[in-house]
Formats: sequence, structure tokens, C-alpha cells
Amino acid sequence: MTLHIDLQAIVANWTALAARAPGARAAAVVKADAYGLGAAKVAPALYQAGARDFFVALASEGRALRPHLPDDARINILSGHMEGADLAGLVPVLNSPEQFFRDRAMRPGKPFAVQLDTGMNRLGIEPGEWSAIRAEVLAAKPDFIMSHLACADEPDHPANAAQLSAFRAMTEDCNVPRSLSATGGILLGPDYHFDLVRPGIGLYGALPFADGQPVARLSLPVIQTRTVQPGEFVGYSATWTADAPRRIATVAAGYADGILRSISSSGISLYAAGTACPVVGRVSMDLITADVTGLADVPAELDLICPEQPVDRVAEFAGTIGYEILTSLGHRYDRTYR
Repeated sequence: MTLHIDLQAIVANWTALAARAPGARAAAVVKADAYGLGAAKVAPALYQAGARDFFVALASEGRALRPHLPDDARINILSGHMEGADLAGLVPVLNSPEQFFRDRAMRPGKPFAVQLDTGMNRLGIEPGEWSAIRAEVLAAKPDFIMSHLACADEPDHPANAAQLSAFRAMTEDCNVPRSLSATGGILLGPDYHFDLVRPGIGLYGALPFADGQPVARLSLPVIQTRTVQPGEFVGYSATWTADAPRRIATVAAGYADGILRSISSSGISLYAAGTACPVVGRVSMDLITADVTGLADVPAELDLICPEQPVDRVAEFAGTIGYEILTSLGHRYDRTYR
């Protein structure tokens, strides 16, 4: 099983998104192992392209990434300062008054940033709390102040304008760099860009950045082929039965590898050099079966993610989003980089 990753395409997507916000510094979100594609490879490639600000979710991710980046790369931890976390060489994004006071007591003079809650009600210091500690936070000189948009992938959603207004009100006269937008917010336009933008999913060739280059190809090895006669079934629970003699290929991958069971009987295909081979029967833990009757020759591998079926198309068949498809990809794949 091979997950082919195009680092040049990731860099091109970062460059294109940075160009959409010319007045802002462009960071790179590489949490969840660069959305499943390998942060130890992706982050250095983006650093070489000019990125200096990186975001991960957890301190453990930041510690794993730190040796792969030069000292001038800033690795920001979105979960903030969790009790007992090792934040050496990292920048916590503090999400509550409790985190702020803990961080200042334990790391006086060390860099930090702040996240404000502008309406998403997930992470961040709420408006009343912010009013109470704002002067003390600003006196400690945070690297930046950020918030996060809940509905940026829906440009006309009223929550976008409401959160923008709240962010402006909470950060007025702060004289600190500000950041509001991830990929979707970048695409909303300059009102949302401020000083630092945080492209994430758009780097990896998925929506909402429809102009992004494809980044990943997922190739699955064929273990065996067989002819199935009319009336014979394939796979668990006998959910698919042949209506004519069919040639069936069994490939080595399944839901243990992040290929969601929900794509079973969805109409999805595996691809052989652009030719669709419908998935038949249920996706199991380690195996998927596909109808290759239409192929003159069955290749050694069939592709699930490819130009004919990009990650968001796979997500549609699975009833989910491209984020889940990428971040579900397991560790049994050989990851190769170009």
C-alpha cells in the first residue's frame, strides 16, 4: 500500500493561498501529522518555501516536529498550556484565563499567543473574561491574538460577519498581530486576513480551496483476482451478488487503514490508469473487492485517491469531508514523497 505525496503541490498550494492574502504573513497548519501526510516531510518543505509559523494541536506534536525545523520556525500549540505539558521551544496559544495565569507563573518571559472566542464556543477566552484580563495579557506582550471562524466554508453564512465584528471589537487598539482566518477565511477576502493567516486543509488539495493542486495518490496492491459466477456473492453479509460472470480483484487495504466502511455499496470505484473499477461488497478491516471485468489486464495496484477521484470525491461517497479522509489514513501505508 502506497500513499504518494507531492510536496511540490503542497508548496504550490501554500504559495497560492499566501498570494490571496498579500498583506498577511502565511503560516502552515500541520496538525494531525500534516493531515495524515507526514509533518516531518511537509513542514520542512514549507519552511524552504518561506513559511516560518506552524500550527499543531498538541504539545506532543510540537515536540515531535521541533527537531525537523530550524530554530527560527515558530511552532504554535493550539491546545495551549495544558497541565504537565513540555513546551520547551514551543509557543502555546492560551485559551482561558486559567491557562494564561498558569503559563505566566511557570514560563515567565517565554513566548505565548492568545485565542479569543468570537462565537464558536469551542476554544478561546470569552468576551467577559477577556475584558477582565485584557490589560494584563497585553502587558505580557503576546506574539499574536487569534480566533477561529466556524462557518468560513460557507461564504454567505451570517456567522462569518458576526465573528469578524466580534474579533474587531475584542482586539481594537491591542497593537498586537492578529489572526482570524484558516483556509476558508482566506477565501472570504481581505477583511478577514489581518496580520497572520493559517492555511490548513487547502495546503493538502482539498475543499474549500477548489483551485488547489491535488497532493495525494493512494495506491492499493492487488492480492488476488477470481471469476465470480452469476448468483455468487462477494464479501461479508453477501451484500453484492453477481448478475453475470464477473472478474473480481481483492486489494490489500480496509477500514484499519482509514478507508471508511461507509463507502461500501456507495458507487465508489478504484481506478486503473483512469478506468473505473466499481467497489463491490463490503469494505472489511484489511480487504476491498472491486469489479475489474472491464480491464484487459489487471495491474499490480488500483488507486482509490487519484486525479479521477480526488479526496473530496471519496469523501462524498463516504458521507463525510476531505479532512476525515486524509486524517484517517493509517500507518500501514508506505508514504513516498516527490
